[in-house]
Amino acid sequence: MIGKIKGKLLELNGNVGLVETSGGVSYEVYLPPVLLTHQLDSPIEMYTYFRVSDDAQILFGFKTRDDKRLFELLLSVSGVGAKIAFSVVAFGSQDEIVRAVKNSDVEYFSRIPGLGKKTAMKIILELSQKLTGTAQLEKIIMSEEDTTVVDALISLGFKAQEARQIYQKIPKHLTIEEKIREGLKLGTH
Repeated sequence: MIGKIKGKLLELNGNVGLVETSGGVSYEVYLPPVLLTHQLDSPIEMYTYFRVSDDAQILFGFKTRDDKRLFELLLSVSGVGAKIAFSVVAFGSQDEIVRAVKNSDVEYFSRIPGLGKKTAMKIILELSQKLTGTAQLEKIIMSEEDTTVVDALISLGFKAQEARQIYQKIPKHLTIEEKIREGLKLGTH
């Protein structure tokens, strides 16, 4: 399975990019809008999901590992295929999608091209059902590092909901230790 690609963006054709790796192999990858803004002949790095079906082999690209996890979570919804799941992830941010599920916002999902109200309701229902007890959707799609930071904030005296809200404001490029320090600063304001 191809899990991550690092290379140079050679061509764009719609939302499909041709990415050449340092080994000289070029991959056609479906790219979300956030990756379509890269300049041609510039370095690009992305997480990928390789979908094999009877009639095609498709590689989907994601800016972050969390976007890929959200895509995989959407694939677990009955009746949602790879192209619809990719459209959902490409349409909005992770926070917007989580909020739409929490608020049962059928209209949000219905605005996504190729997604009708019936499928929107399935996504909301099935993703909501995957939550058990006090678990939150954010917890399901958070990386292990993200969970460590939130758990550290909770152990330092923040309530779980407050720790998750603080975490959303922390820059993602920081180390775990820096994220915890930044969380403490944000929590005292």
